[in-house]
Amino acid sequence: MPRKLPKWFIKKVNAVTAKRAKTVINHILKHGHVTTEDLRNLYGYDHPPRAARDVREHGIPLETFRIMDSQGKSIAAYRFADPSMIRDGVLAGRKVFSKKFKESLIEKLGCRCGVCLMRYAARYLQVDHRVPYEVGGEGGGEIAPDEFQLICGSCNRAKSWSCEHCENWTNKKKSKLCHACYWASPEDYKHVALRPVRRLDVTWTGDEVRDYDLLAQEAKKAKQPLPDFVKAALQKRGL
Repeated sequence: MPRKLPKWFIKKVNAVTAKRAKTVINHILKHGHVTTEDLRNLYGYDHPPRAARDVREHGIPLETFRIMDSQGKSIAAYRFADPSMIRDGVLAGRKVFSKKFKESLIEKLGCRCGVCLMRYAARYLQVDHRVPYEVGGEGGGEIAPDEFQLICGSCNRAKSWSCEHCENWTNKKKSKLCHACYWASPEDYKHVALRPVRRLDVTWTGDEVRDYDLLAQEAKKAKQPLPDFVKAALQKRGL
């Protein structure tokens, strides 16, 4: 049963008009919470955490908890957090960046993903806040292009999952910690979502695919996962 919420809080959440965020809000107001299963099966959202993130980007506090789905598996669910945590200054949600701004980033950074460095047609790249919007807000907007990067859909989803499970996202909200993270500065970072991790995203394309296939075959012969095989090969070379 939905818990009783302050009238001022209900008025503010009802002021949100963005479709996806509004869908999540209405469901929580009616049922008390919404699950990833609800978002996927009832509303057709293939990436439920993104729908919850839309609500948070409007300054509305959500908390994540675990619940059993219809098959008895543990899944994520979302409900309103402490109403006093609402951020009035961002209730309008994040702004849409102009085509001109994206073109300026492409001119400066090249038409490639800032994380995996793969080249893409411009339409497949998204303007991404280096410091997540939930932590740093607009970060100066279009007048501060260094606060943004271009990122492909795959890396954007991976970043979203990593950020949403980071303590700095949920509690600390310190921009300096985000700036030192792999997802904000993949070429010069100290941590990945506050964990002492180092990543290397490598993609083989075109004629290089043959090299990858040969590497995968050698890893299979050695009965090692490919990442472990590559690490072992580097260690043998003294790297």
